[in-house]
Amino acid sequence: MKKLFVKIAAAGVLMLAPAIAQAAEGYSTANVNMRAGPSTRYPAVAVIPAGSSVEIRGCLSDVNWCDVEFYGGRGWVSGQYVQALYQQRRVYVGPQYYRPLGIPMIRFSVDNYWDRYYRNRDFYRERDRWSRGPDYYYRDRDNRDRDRDRDNRDRDRNWRERDRDRDGRDRDRDWRDDNQRGDRQRGDRQRGDLQRGDRQGDDRRGDDRRPDRRDFDCRPGDPSCDE
Repeated sequence: MKKLFVKIAAAGVLMLAPAIAQAAEGYSTANVNMRAGPSTRYPAVAVIPAGSSVEIRGCLSDVNWCDVEFYGGRGWVSGQYVQALYQQRRVYVGPQYYRPLGIPMIRFSVDNYWDRYYRNRDFYRERDRWSRGPDYYYRDRDNRDRDRDRDNRDRDRNWRERDRDRDGRDRDRDWRDDNQRGDRQRGDRQRGDLQRGDRQGDDRRGDDRRPDRRDFDCRPGDPSCDE
């Protein structure tokens, strides 16, 4: 029974050994952004001051980026800004040191990683776009920005066209009003000329009237008095 217990305990230690080796102590060599993914194009989640201690939870095999823990937060830092103690000296974390330092090689998934650590972050709402990679996300965002700019230009052009049409209608209305006022003024002048002409004609006709001979006294011997 005692031998069986020792075997079980030894097996447990072997099972826990990989878990114990899940982190290595490292140090930041500069004020560096801790990001939400293994690229400078992912959102920054914190700034790690130079010389700060971090726990290296794992690194990618294809690119030199590591998943680190800093003051309870998790994120990704480039290995060129992280050093670890190896054989009594500090070395920059790289693939050749992963195994000697006990750093596991891991993979990155936006869905799993962000679900675990970034649910309260604003960028979490766009995780579906980010899950396709930062290049796709920024290309999609650039396309959206271009679409928005094009929509804005279309709206501006429509507004300018409406303003131009309204100005044209206003000019046409002003032109018609001016013509109508001119017609009214010409009509008034013509009526005034006609009225003045009638009055002048009446005056001339009054002047041309021959005096009634009955208005004169006949003189004796005047032949006109015999009529």
